[in-house]
Amino acid sequence: MRITVVAVGRLKERFWTDACAEYAKRLSAYANVRVVEVPDRDPAKSGGEEAGRALEGRAILAAIPERSHVVLLDIGGTERTSEQIAAGLDGLMTRGTSSVTFVIGGSCGVSEGVRRRADERLSFGRITLPHNLARVVLLEQVYRAFKIMRGEPYHK
Repeated sequence: MRITVVAVGRLKERFWTDACAEYAKRLSAYANVRVVEVPDRDPAKSGGEEAGRALEGRAILAAIPERSHVVLLDIGGTERTSEQIAAGLDGLMTRGTSSVTFVIGGSCGVSEGVRRRADERLSFGRITLPHNLARVVLLEQVYRAFKIMRGEPYHK
């Protein structure tokens, strides 16, 4: 399976990049993982929040592989347990889906075009996570999902 993470903004601090690199490395035993960072747009320099979201949205849409199943991380999305995330990925693979893209929007959210492109929306709960932390949590949960699908042990 090909897993793509499209994230608005760059990881600047080493502890974020190290954590993401560690989970991407672990995931590489199960899937081809690619992280695409698209530039975040300062609303003050982009003509407002809507214009910034539109610019980011075009970049997000351009980064999504063709025929990929798109999961938008969204506080208003469906909350799932780790086991449910695993079952969802397993179900996609069983139905022949070979590419899944997870989208992490910018600080002002995502454009309506990105929302329409999403096949599903996933929430990590009602709290707001910094985008850097959301990326780490996402990679860890996808890694955990593959461990669950394979019946392999994972620390609790």
